[in-house]
Amino acid sequence: MTQAATPSILLVDDESHILKATKMMLNSKGFTDVLTVQDSRQVMEMLGANQVAVVVLDLFMPMLSGQELLRMIVERHPQIGVIVMTALDETQSAVDCMRNGAFDYLVKPVETARLVSAVTKALEVHNLTREVSRLKEYLLTDRLNCPAAFESIVTSDKHMRSIFQYVEVIAQSRQPVLITGETGVGKDLLAKAIHSVCRCKGDFVAVNVAGLDDAMFSDTLFGHKKGAYTGADQAREGLIARAGGGTIFLDEIGDLSDSSQIKLLRLLQENDYYPVGSDIPRKSDARVIVATNKPLKELIAAGKFRNDLYYRLCTHQIEIPALRLRPDDIPLLAEHFTAKASRSLNCPQPPISPELLQQFKSYDFPGNVRELEAIIYDAVARQCGGPLTADTLRQPLTGNGGKTLAGGHACAPGDLCGLFTSYFGRFPTLRQMEDYLILEAMREGEGNQGTAAALLGITRQTLNKRLGEIRKEAEKN
Repeated sequence: MTQAATPSILLVDDESHILKATKMMLNSKGFTDVLTVQDSRQVMEMLGANQVAVVVLDLFMPMLSGQELLRMIVERHPQIGVIVMTALDETQSAVDCMRNGAFDYLVKPVETARLVSAVTKALEVHNLTREVSRLKEYLLTDRLNCPAAFESIVTSDKHMRSIFQYVEVIAQSRQPVLITGETGVGKDLLAKAIHSVCRCKGDFVAVNVAGLDDAMFSDTLFGHKKGAYTGADQAREGLIARAGGGTIFLDEIGDLSDSSQIKLLRLLQENDYYPVGSDIPRKSDARVIVATNKPLKELIAAGKFRNDLYYRLCTHQIEIPALRLRPDDIPLLAEHFTAKASRSLNCPQPPISPELLQQFKSYDFPGNVRELEAIIYDAVARQCGGPLTADTLRQPLTGNGGKTLAGGHACAPGDLCGLFTSYFGRFPTLRQMEDYLILEAMREGEGNQGTAAALLGITRQTLNKRLGEIRKEAEKN
């Protein structure tokens, strides 16, 4: 995917000093790509030649008025947000402009914060509209522009492919990305894929924030100046600075302390931060990606995660499905990890028995892909020749209730599967189950065949015949 051009802001006013002052003010607030035009007749030509996201438009200009331009821009370029900025403080004028498609209406002189807020919101709406349009195109064509970026994620699942398509759409945005999913599903791999797709000039820097208290969080991310605290013999730049122009990936964000959450919120809102011991803020241009295996909305309800931080982080949100929800990926991953383990251990790659694959597909994998990889590595190390079977595993796979999986059948808590498995030593055949139920019915009916037949829902003659077969089988054994 080629790097998308940065959307511009176009200022339109017939007074040069207003254009100059407004451009300088926007530049100082981080809006670097600002175009200006004094002759309103040149606006439509500039919109055709440049990728413009927002137009800040004066209403009263010679040759071509702002009202006329507003209608033309909305008609020909509906994706562009038009902010009307005029000295006319009349309710009817504002109503007319909004009805004609203006994004906002500002009265001169405009406060800096008010203009910055309006431009920021218009840019966000423009970016979201563009991303939705591109996402529709991707989903309809079912294509990937950067398949190489996802090579480390082994999958044939359609849901995963749609996630890849969504990543390619949002990768060019500099908004934060929130990746959720259970432990071991590959959140870090997806974060690296996002970084790879956007082709950032900077590095991908990952840090697990789960074990960091507030002081360590600040020092690790923001760095410190020399002498900031005892032992700070030299300045440290921090990981945010190291990720400049690239991506900072914060894993286990759900474990972040409240004080650290406030500092992260400021970084996301203002794109600046304070190194420990410094009163001078530093700008950051690092893309922020965060991940968690915890339900953030439940943490918010419990007062353990800030609501405002969540809404800052979830502009782009991706949930990776658990491995048990994509069973077709299990054989692919098992083969991939078997080959990887064989190379690592310098031994021939063993085949995987169909019975073991079936058992894998019936297992819940609470540790997801990471657990499957660990199981395969250990099995390959133990086997070193011959196919991998259930006997190769260090311990039998167990379901959520701790019951052993036998014959590839998962035993959910409360099922009879675990009872039958413990009784028969393995998952029983249909004939064994019939014999078991007949004998249990006879016991329940205290030897009365009529009562037992009624319990089983069969005739007494059928029951008598089956009892004879059971006796003959017992005599043979």
